Amino acid sequence: MSDKTRVTFSIGELAREFDITTRSIRFYEDQGLIMPTRKGQTRIYNQRDRVRLKLILRGKRLGFSLAETGRLFELYDADKSSATQLNTIMDLISSKKNDLNQQLEDIQAVLIELTGLENNCQQALASIDK
Repeated sequence: MSDKTRVTFSIGELAREFDITTRSIRFYEDQGLIMPTRKGQTRIYNQRDRVRLKLILRGKRLGFSLAETGRLFELYDADKSSATQLNTIMDLISSKKNDLNQQLEDIQAVLIELTGLENNCQQALASIDK
């Protein structure tokens, strides 16, 4: 049975699939981002938890905080029409793009400074060698 048609997953299966620790998954659970059912001490994750875990990890890669991801989940749960969620996502995307553009400008400035320093070092070495 493929993961898309499976109904439930263990914490170990999700950890292996997403190459993260079970501790990370429990942390996301503690943060209220995923909510497995329990059978005794065993956590049982459903397809919704799996999708949310995938979205959490994607959000982290894109620079979204867990609080921002949680906010999006809350908006989606409250408004299935998604209009509010999509507007919020657009605001978050705009903010992240601005942050990344600023970081890019900062990196470019540092690269220019490093290149200048490198040139100065090469000139100093050349004058020492003479």
